[in-house]
Amino acid sequence: MKCPYCGNDDDKVVDTRSHADGSAIRRRRLCNVCGKRFITIEEVEDKTLYVIKADGRREPFNKDKLRKGIEIACIKRPVSIDRIDKIVSKVESEIKIDFVKEIDSRKIGELVSLCLKDIDEVAYVRFASVYRNFKDKDEFLRELNQLTEE
Repeated sequence: MKCPYCGNDDDKVVDTRSHADGSAIRRRRLCNVCGKRFITIEEVEDKTLYVIKADGRREPFNKDKLRKGIEIACIKRPVSIDRIDKIVSKVESEIKIDFVKEIDSRKIGELVSLCLKDIDEVAYVRFASVYRNFKDKDEFLRELNQLTEE
């Protein structure tokens, strides 16, 4: 592993721990050249889950893309990064339990929307407006009215 400070790949693992829900390993490393410490996270790479996009294309599920979409919906909202990470983990877990090889992108959108609806209504409406692709302001207003009725 290359040191992020000096770029050398001569390091040793100082500490190893299970990370988050046990799906990753966190390693503290010490660079033998510059003496600085850094952390790496090791995950199993699973490329078998594909997302079916609205136009029919298939692409590998990308947790970072999911996180980015949620982060954009939560801009300037009181939703912490930790909370966003929990949403990503929850959605990813549900996807991997229910779907073996592929999932429709709309299903992912529904799962995220359910999580955001309970946390922040503005973030929910922002996210829903993108994933549902409202055709006009009337569709958007119907969604807002449903929120106020609940």
